Amino acid sequence: MIVNLFWTALLLVPVVVFCYSWMEKELFWIFFAISTSAIFFPKRFFDRIQLSKNADFYKRIRVGFINRFTQNGDIINGLLRKKYPDYKVVSPKRILVRKLIEQTYVFEKFHFILFLFFTLITVYAIVNSYFGWATLFFISNIIYNIYPALLQQYIRIRLKRAMEK
Repeated sequence: MIVNLFWTALLLVPVVVFCYSWMEKELFWIFFAISTSAIFFPKRFFDRIQLSKNADFYKRIRVGFINRFTQNGDIINGLLRKKYPDYKVVSPKRILVRKLIEQTYVFEKFHFILFLFFTLITVYAIVNSYFGWATLFFISNIIYNIYPALLQQYIRIRLKRAMEK
């Protein structure tokens, strides 16, 4: 959880500062409503926007690298294995794999909601000539939302493949 808190603080604090300091409250709430409406998007929407059905595609765009720094990523799992040598990231039980697959949709939806919000405030920043802020939000959107959403797609592919075996 500390990993999540770190990334959230690092990338969301500037958004909060910007919205509080330079945006009208009404517009903030409109952007918030537009973004959070994605909570109602079904899983098939996320299946349709999935960039590839092939795990190699995600490896080529370095999604695996991002996985090192996530709450369930390589670094944290390595530390857990040192302390608990029998620790397994994924249980071989099909029901638990299905739960993990469902979890990927929840995480992807979360990052998609934030992707929409970051995109809206980036456009707002550009229109109002806050180019430094717009650049920061654009880069943050890639790091905090796009790559984590792609990571969920990649994990889902790998989990589905594991279930087939």
